[in-house]
Amino acid sequence: MPSSLFDNGCLRLSYKQLLECTHGFASANLIGTGSFGSVYKGVLYQHEKPLAVKVLNLRNHGAARSFIAECEALRKIRHRNLLKIITSCSSIDYQGNEFKALVFEFMPNGSLESWLHEQHDQSRYLNFAQRLDIAIDMANAIDYLHHGCETMVVHCDLKPSNVLLDDDMVAHVADFGMAKLLSTVTSNIGSDQTSSSVIKGTIGYVAPEYGMSGSVSPEGDIYSYGIMLLEMITGRRPTCDLFHDGLSLHNFCKMALQEGLKEIFDVRLVEEIGVNWKRIRNKPNMEAEIWECFVSFTKIGVACSTEVATDRLRIRDAIIELHATKARLLRTGFYGRDNR
Repeated sequence: MPSSLFDNGCLRLSYKQLLECTHGFASANLIGTGSFGSVYKGVLYQHEKPLAVKVLNLRNHGAARSFIAECEALRKIRHRNLLKIITSCSSIDYQGNEFKALVFEFMPNGSLESWLHEQHDQSRYLNFAQRLDIAIDMANAIDYLHHGCETMVVHCDLKPSNVLLDDDMVAHVADFGMAKLLSTVTSNIGSDQTSSSVIKGTIGYVAPEYGMSGSVSPEGDIYSYGIMLLEMITGRRPTCDLFHDGLSLHNFCKMALQEGLKEIFDVRLVEEIGVNWKRIRNKPNMEAEIWECFVSFTKIGVACSTEVATDRLRIRDAIIELHATKARLLRTGFYGRDNR
C-alpha cells in the first residue's frame, strides 16, 4: 500500500497510478533531471490539470534523505511563489524495489534557466519588466521561508533551474531536497546534514562561507539569490568561462558598475532598447531612466552576493529596492502597462 507523509485528507496516489499517468515514466514525459531523481509530466484521469511527478533514484547516495528533507520542508509551508506540492508516495514497485515520489503542481512555462539560456528557442525571451517581476517573486518566496514560517527554512540550492514559471509567468521556487529547517539555535533535521562534507549546493551559487564551514544560514540563500539576479541581468552563468583567475560574476558586475560600463548587460536587453528606439528618441530621458533601472537591478544583485555574509543586503530591503526599480521602470512607459 502506498503511504503519504502529508496530512490526512490530501490526495493519495499509488505507484500504479503514477506509473499509468506518466505512461510508464516514459522518456517522452521526462521534463527534468536532478541530483536525486527525475521529473515526469503526468495526467490523472480525474484531474484536468497535469502534474509533475518527481521520482527519486534511491540508488543515488542521499536520495532517501533528500526525500525526507523535502517532505519536512514542504509539509506546512504555503506561498504563491513556492511550488505547490500535492502529495508524496512511498511504496514498492513491480520489481519489489522501494519507490518514493513527490507530486507537484505542473508549471507549463518550465524553468527560469531555460528562459535565460535556451537561445535556440527564439520564442523564449524575457524582457526586463518580466525579469524584474520574477526577481520580486523569488525574493517574496525567500522572505517567506526565512521570516514567515513557524520554523525558518533555508533552501540551500537556489538557482535558475529551481525556479519554475506558471501560465502567467509567476515564479515558483522549487526543489527543497537540500533544505534545512532551522530553530533559533540549530538545525533540527539532523546534525549530520550541517557538516561541510554534506553541504553541496551547486557550484557558482554556493555562498563562499559554506566551503569553510557547515553552518547553514539564511545569508547563504541571499548570496545565491544575488548571483541569480546578476545572471538575469547579464545573461551569463556564474560558471561562464570568462570567470577564472579570481574573476567572478559578482566581481565582474561590481567593477563594471564602478566604471559605468553598459557592456555587461544581456545583449538581448540592449537590443530591445534599440528595437524600440523610435519610441525612445522622442523622450530623451526615457533611455537614461531605463539604463538606470538596469543599474539598480545590478546593484541589488551585487549587494546580495558580497563575500562577507553579514554585509549582504537583507531580503526585505532587496524587495523594497526592487519595487522602487519597478515603479521607476513603469513611469517610463517603455513597457506599457504592468505585464502582470
